[in-house]
Amino acid sequence: MNIEKIIDDCKIYQKQIKQYDPDPFYVNYFFSKFIDSINMVIEGVFDEANRDFGLFITEKISYEKFLKKAKEKNDVKAIKFSEWYIEKINQEHKSRFPKAIKKICELKIKENTLPEIKIMIRAKDRYENDINQQIIVSLSNGKLRSKEELQIEINRELPVFLEVINHKRTENNEPSVNENQIATSSFFDIEDIFQVEVAYAAEIYIPVLLRLVEESRKKIKELASWS
Repeated sequence: MNIEKIIDDCKIYQKQIKQYDPDPFYVNYFFSKFIDSINMVIEGVFDEANRDFGLFITEKISYEKFLKKAKEKNDVKAIKFSEWYIEKINQEHKSRFPKAIKKICELKIKENTLPEIKIMIRAKDRYENDINQQIIVSLSNGKLRSKEELQIEINRELPVFLEVINHKRTENNEPSVNENQIATSSFFDIEDIFQVEVAYAAEIYIPVLLRLVEESRKKIKELASWS
């Protein structure tokens, strides 16, 4: 498995999500590809660990299968890697967006599904306490029918959105937003994490994935070289 090629695919899917945002059909399609690629990268890490630690797992690999085999063989190095990996995963997924992506990866593996995509109005320049507002747009086969229809719904919801977001920003001594400073984006909710912007979360996750691969390889090499 070529991990570098899969990561390159992740980057392509992330750009395509951004390109087609907020059309829920295409965002969902490329987001699904993005999530599948992340899961393949993680599988690739354990393929490399399986090879370097000599566990000889021949079936489709996962963290759970890797750890089970390591314990069966009482392979201290492989067990150490498993422990390090879980600690690293927890460390990298403490913040909101990586945690949301991790939950979706798990959902995709367990149920082969993704959360529903919602179109929302947001401020172009984000502040932590900003609100977003969902807009309901008529779809044709899951796709936006036209930019004009989307704009009609934006215009319908815009006055309320601007009033609410600017009230919150005033309370927080933050700059106000006008109608030229808003955008529409695709969002999802996952468990207890709400209003996660798909394109932004995907963009943030790429460096997380790169670090995870790089540091996993270093740890595998370090442990495998123990005498």
